[in-house]
Amino acid sequence: MAFAESVGGGASASPGHPGRRYRARSLVPLLAVCAGYFMVILDVTVISVAVPVIGRELSASVTGLQWITDGYTLVFAGFLLMGGALGDRLGNRRIFCTGVVVFTASSAACALAPSAPFLTAARLVEGLGAAMIVPGSLALLRQAYPDPAARSRAFGLWGAMAGIAASAGPLLGGLLVSTVGWRWVFLINLPVGIACLVLTLRHVEPSSRLVSRAFDWPAQSAVVTAVASVTAALNEAGRRGWTAPVVLAGVSLSVLAAAAFVIRERLAASPAVPLNLLGSRALVGATAIGLLFNFGFYGMVFTASLYFQHQRGFSALDTGLALLPAVAMTMFASVLSARLTRRTGDRPLVIVGMLLAATGLAGWTMAGADPAYPLLIAPMMATGFGTSFALTGTTSTVMGAAPPAYAGTASALFNTTRQVGSATGVALGGTLLATAATYGQGIRVSMGIGALAYLTAAGLAWRCVPPKSEHDAHGAETGTEH
Repeated sequence: MAFAESVGGGASASPGHPGRRYRARSLVPLLAVCAGYFMVILDVTVISVAVPVIGRELSASVTGLQWITDGYTLVFAGFLLMGGALGDRLGNRRIFCTGVVVFTASSAACALAPSAPFLTAARLVEGLGAAMIVPGSLALLRQAYPDPAARSRAFGLWGAMAGIAASAGPLLGGLLVSTVGWRWVFLINLPVGIACLVLTLRHVEPSSRLVSRAFDWPAQSAVVTAVASVTAALNEAGRRGWTAPVVLAGVSLSVLAAAAFVIRERLAASPAVPLNLLGSRALVGATAIGLLFNFGFYGMVFTASLYFQHQRGFSALDTGLALLPAVAMTMFASVLSARLTRRTGDRPLVIVGMLLAATGLAGWTMAGADPAYPLLIAPMMATGFGTSFALTGTTSTVMGAAPPAYAGTASALFNTTRQVGSATGVALGGTLLATAATYGQGIRVSMGIGALAYLTAAGLAWRCVPPKSEHDAHGAETGTEH
């Protein structure tokens, strides 16, 4: 059955003219999917400036506040692959909508939390809902926009949501906390979640289901253990140091769980991640690029936020405003790269984006120990622009390399590695700031390491992202066959 036919339905405005048909396709599916994704990423960072107030009002300990912040990310990262597998088996729209319901309901529970333990439990459930939303979001965009050009534009806007939500989190959180209170950090998700659910059910086609695919519980459990352990270890490393027993135990457990997963995948009749996916140089390479640019970008946002507040004495709201140069470029860069990819293919854009982002972080490193803020504007703009410019092509490469039946799994694999990259960047940045002689020295080293990560990603893009001719041929093959 042709993939385009399976999702096109009645959307064709001009039979025989694919370009007109895809241009006429409604943007509502894109808005619905991006709304869900925006909520998920926003909740990773919006909580950061609300934590001190929550601690005072709910009498939470430092450890309790750590779990309120990190519990969400831990469950989110740990269950992403499971959410992707459920979407492939039961239908991506069904799992996406279920995730939106879980996320929205748990956000309401967070807003009404009477105690810190209750809030922590609600945040864990929120992370589970997020893990169901994200894999389905990319799979649904691929389904709704089968034309490569339309799909690239959709992926571009999807990627822009990540940068905008992550970087705008501290600004929005600071604004809400200082005006209407910390509970609105969670209440703001309710109207967005309800609108996302209604739009998805009304305007996104039901997804095909691979019901014959068995659900591999041992493999999924190994993935959850590996990702949750390494994420928890990285989060603790930023506070306790890399040689702390709990950090070493977490890393060891994640290695053992990863080994168990590999063994299980080789023996399973229906593996959670098909070996032919892991044999794709384009998919594996683009997934590694996603890990590296999340490492660089979120490491920059985290360390810059601490630097502005602790070294410069900025308030939470001022810090959000100071980070705006990185945010302001993401939407423009994503839209531009989505338009250019039709002419150039993905490889040049990913390489240029990674080199530009590396230049931005290198520029911060060379700006001095305590540079004037205007000197940091261009480096932040370059980093935000470059990361978002490359995200569209990287996402397109991952989803183009995956068979349609495994779109959810490929999306989950991509986003799982990105979350690990984010956790690593934040943990390493926190450790460097805590152990350096001065904040200025710590942030310069952190930015230098981030620049090296971007350069490595540029090299991987040269090796792994297919050129335009191969990309078009591969996209036609994977996009038109079930």
